[in-house]
Amino acid sequence: MKITILHDLIRWEEKALYQASLKKGLDVSLIDIKDEFFDVTKDYDSKFGDVALQRATSYYKGLHSAAIIESLGVKVINSSQVLMITGNKLFTTLKLKENNIATPRTIVAFSPEKAIEAFKELGEKAVIKPVLGSWGRMVALLDSYYSAKAVFEEREYMEPIYQVYYLQEFVKRPPRDIRAFVVGDQVIAAIYRHQPSGDFRTNTALGGKAENCPVTKEIEDLAIKAAKAIGNGVYGVDMMETEKGIVVHEVNGTVEFKNSVSVTGVDIPAKIIDFAIEVAKR
Repeated sequence: MKITILHDLIRWEEKALYQASLKKGLDVSLIDIKDEFFDVTKDYDSKFGDVALQRATSYYKGLHSAAIIESLGVKVINSSQVLMITGNKLFTTLKLKENNIATPRTIVAFSPEKAIEAFKELGEKAVIKPVLGSWGRMVALLDSYYSAKAVFEEREYMEPIYQVYYLQEFVKRPPRDIRAFVVGDQVIAAIYRHQPSGDFRTNTALGGKAENCPVTKEIEDLAIKAAKAIGNGVYGVDMMETEKGIVVHEVNGTVEFKNSVSVTGVDIPAKIIDFAIEVAKR
């Protein structure tokens, strides 16, 4: 069986997936999509193997290259449809709502004036996020009218995607959130992500600390439900603990796991490769 790992940057995760593939006796190759061109009028290309893992950090490059490779008859994890949804926070929220999955109250506006009204509707304390983006970049806590007004006005001079004002209520929670790792129909591990001092964001890329989180029935059921709402694949389902229960605020379709392997003791790369083998055989 041949497996390809598609990337635009080789991180610890891509190296670990490569080594896990070798240990299982697979024919595996790393393909940098920046070094390729794709003839979209062609049929099957054996270069991309029986199954491909899409690991590109770029939303646009990952989404479009996945769609092209699928058109060649190759199975891609995660699929272009999944990547389109998980790479866009608004699309993810709509899927969660459609499937009755608890998620923070979210309001979207398309002008600074209406964004201010949305901010007031949320009690003048809210979190603004770019609909596209990862690692907590450009996520801001708005806790006053003047700070919100300044952020909204500044976004009008940025790229058009930042003029989609995606606002979520500020959720009262412990100084941490939960990331559950879903592979296929199983929750294989979970971590707490503790926010660093002086920041409300829990992203490990910003200094958040990972700690093993026991997978309770509530976490397992909610993570599986969120994953199924989007489609079969590999996910990091992000959750917050609230007074009314756990809510899902994001679902990651190109999830990182370097810090999670060490704290959970779970061989996440091996689990992903096992899943890829199953998908290839279907």
